[in-house]
Amino acid sequence: MKSRSESLIRLKKFQVDEKRRQLAQIEMMVADFERMAHELDQQIEIEHQKTGISDVAHFAYSTFAKAAMGRRDNLLASAGDMKGKLEAAQDALAEAVEELKKVELLDQRETGREAAADAKAEQAEYDEMGRIRHIRK
Repeated sequence: MKSRSESLIRLKKFQVDEKRRQLAQIEMMVADFERMAHELDQQIEIEHQKTGISDVAHFAYSTFAKAAMGRRDNLLASAGDMKGKLEAAQDALAEAVEELKKVELLDQRETGREAAADAKAEQAEYDEMGRIRHIRK
C-alpha cells in the first residue's frame, strides 16, 4: 500500500515540477517579446530622429520605421496571447499543487491509521500477556 501512495506522490510532484517549467518558459517568452518590442521602439525613435519625420502618414516616412512598427505590433500581440496562456499555466500549476497536497494529506492519514492500528495490536498483545500473567499468579 505504501509503495502505491509513494508512486502517486512522486507522480504528482513530477506534474507540479512540469507545470512550473512550463510557467517559467511562458514567462520567459513574454519577457523576450516585450524586450524585443522595446528595442524596436528604440530603433523607430532613432529612425525618426535620423529622418526628422515622425508622421506615419507623411509620403517620405521611413519604410524601415513602418516595418519595425509592424514587427513591434506583432510582438506585442504575441505577448498578449502568451499572457493568456500564462494565466492558464498559473491556474494549472495551482491545481497541480492542490492535487499534490491532497495526495500527501491522504498519505499522512493512511500512515496515521496504520500507526494507530499497529499501536492497538501491540497494546492487545501486552494486554493478553498481562492477562496470562495474572491468570498464572
